Amino acid sequence: MFSHPWWLLALLVVVALAAAYVWNERRRRRNTMRFTNLGVLEKIAPKRPGKLRHVPIALILVALTCLVVALAGPLTTEQVPRNRATVMLAIDVSLSMRATDVSPSRLQTAEQAATEFVDQLPPGINLGLVSFAGTATVLVSPTRDRDTVKRAISTLQLAESTATGEAIQASLASIRSVATQIQGPEQPPPGRIILLSDGKQTIPSDLEAPRGAFTAADQAKQQGVPISAISFGTDYGEIEIEGRPVPVAVADSDMQEIARRSGGDFSKAASQQDLRATYDTLREQIGYESQEVDTGSDWLMAGTILVVIGLGAAFALGARLP
Repeated sequence: MFSHPWWLLALLVVVALAAAYVWNERRRRRNTMRFTNLGVLEKIAPKRPGKLRHVPIALILVALTCLVVALAGPLTTEQVPRNRATVMLAIDVSLSMRATDVSPSRLQTAEQAATEFVDQLPPGINLGLVSFAGTATVLVSPTRDRDTVKRAISTLQLAESTATGEAIQASLASIRSVATQIQGPEQPPPGRIILLSDGKQTIPSDLEAPRGAFTAADQAKQQGVPISAISFGTDYGEIEIEGRPVPVAVADSDMQEIARRSGGDFSKAASQQDLRATYDTLREQIGYESQEVDTGSDWLMAGTILVVIGLGAAFALGARLP
């Protein structure tokens, strides 16, 4: 693609120059063949460098082509780091995250993968952290200080119950606070919630309640904040409570519905490798955006260099440029 494609019409001039050069060379050859005494011609005609004499004009024609392309403004799509975006990482710390179906445990694996994600996220993004069990707590407000977020991740503590809706609402409030602080003509910075959980919401039991996860997901949709819901764990996970095993299978359907209502996406991770792969995908989606970049300067540089080389070759070979 080109930002000024009409400049490409100038390539017709380059083609015309090439055709004129070819025609001129053929005309010289015909005139030479008309000279009947070739022996005398060899003595009086200056020595020419043979086929090498075409090198300077070829270089200059290619250089002109590069310069025309530069004027046309060639565009390419590149992945560039996002700036100003706000990401809230909401991690479930309910007792079910103690399950060891994902070694060494769901929570420890989640901490390791989240730390790697933080390290790889582009520096221009504001990142915050929310932990949730019976209540949701904003451990780190959106910041570009990655060390603060990593320290908070390392201090996560397990607790009873699961208030998924509150975690989403607390994340939305943090994203709104960043948007109000950034003034100027630009639109509010984009926001995203990464919700990592392994079980059903228990507080409140109704997901459609005012503090419920589905209600919060609808609010996220209204605010233009998609939720990337990661269902982490397996169907055979269990924990021990008062000496007896309690199954803690993941609740994929609830997480899928949260993602759907918010306009986000759903991922299922049943191992450390799955979780890392999910975070890698999210890092590409959240941390980078596709932008059209003008590469005209590269073509301009190439054209200028070829012009210089072509002129140098012309002087070195004693060639005459048309």
